Amino acid sequence: MATGRKILVGILMGSKSDADTMFETEKILKKYKISYEINILSAHRNPDKVRQYAKSAKKRGLKVL
Repeated sequence: MATGRKILVGILMGSKSDADTMFETEKILKKYKISYEINILSAHRNPDKVRQYAKSAKKRGLKVL
């Protein structure tokens, strides 16, 4: 969600099929105008990418994953 504000929440899904499950989370974040990003990264197929994402979260300003 591009809001022009610093992104505070990172939503990480293992596959696109998880999107329905995360829809309610996205609705709540929008309701409270909390900036977030959504990424689809499988820890099983791409563990190094998931590790890098998590390790870089704090540096990028994310407060919640």
